[in-house]
Amino acid sequence: MKKALILCTLLVLTAPAFADTLQDEPSLGVTTDIKYLSKWLSKGYPVYGSHGAVFSTIDLDFYQTGFGLSVTHRNATTSGYVDKQRLDYRPYFKSMFFEDKSYATKYNISAGYEHYYGLARHKANTTWEWIFDFSWPDLIPGGLVPRYTAHYEYPVSGGDINRYVTGWVHRFRLGYDLNTPELPIPLNLSSELAYYDGLGGLTHDWSYATFGIATNLNIAESLKLTPSLYYQVSMDDAVNTRDELYTIIGISYTF
Repeated sequence: MKKALILCTLLVLTAPAFADTLQDEPSLGVTTDIKYLSKWLSKGYPVYGSHGAVFSTIDLDFYQTGFGLSVTHRNATTSGYVDKQRLDYRPYFKSMFFEDKSYATKYNISAGYEHYYGLARHKANTTWEWIFDFSWPDLIPGGLVPRYTAHYEYPVSGGDINRYVTGWVHRFRLGYDLNTPELPIPLNLSSELAYYDGLGGLTHDWSYATFGIATNLNIAESLKLTPSLYYQVSMDDAVNTRDELYTIIGISYTF
């Protein structure tokens, strides 16, 4: 009886510390996200013409190791684009170099398997897209954040007939968080200049510039609404023949 009493006392005394330990343990992070796009400009190219798109994503963060996996379904908001709807499976790894330096570098390396399930196999219905994303949050005084993203895409199969898909796009970006007492909500301002290097057999040239404004609205705990507005200046007709104004509205929930 005495031993049992001592054991119960020890359990009561150590329970809070044990609970804190459990809370500190890395856990599987799960985020669901739905985005509405008034137009889908994939690297400047209007995939669904003047029509909108819906992206549905589930993202798995593997215990704060830097490794993760996102799965996204992309489809148009109108009929007629069955051959351009797709599923993306994208494992990734993200981390940081030189954390204590002014040139601290955040990076995210991913490989996306893109399946156009409405297309026949001989029409290159699957492609790989590697994305190499780097940003330098402390490099420029005043809050400007430079970012460089390189995309490299090629067909999974199809032989020589689909070689035209293979190519690069290089995106050079600047971001700035505007947060002052005069504003009811903080804003993120962004700009981007892109160079096409053969992707899709389109061009080797500066292709577009995009300017954007976005914000995050916390609706409830773990529930976030992200409205944004963008204007694209098209510079190469092979990618897009017109300037574009479009909006993206996303809502996400993190478990």
